[in-house]
Amino acid sequence: MHVLFFAHLKDLTGCAETRLQLPAPASADDIWRALVALHPGLAAARGSVRLARNREYAGPDAQFTDTDEVALIPPVSGG
Repeated sequence: MHVLFFAHLKDLTGCAETRLQLPAPASADDIWRALVALHPGLAAARGSVRLARNREYAGPDAQFTDTDEVALIPPVSGG
C-alpha cells in the first residue's frame, strides 16, 4: 500500500511517502505497528493522527489492502 505523511509527520519520518507490504486484509493496528517499526517517532503521534483510506477517513475497524492509498492525517488548527 502507498502511505502518505503530512505536516509534522513528514519531519518525524524524514519522508513524504512510503510503501508497505502487509498481508490483506490489514487493520489500522497492523499499519501502525508496521509504520512505528520503520519510523519509531510516529509512536507518540498515534493518539492524535487519523488514517484515511483512498481519500476518506477510515474508522477503527477498517480493513486495508495492498492497492489502497493510506494517508496519515494530523490534527489541523486554524487561526
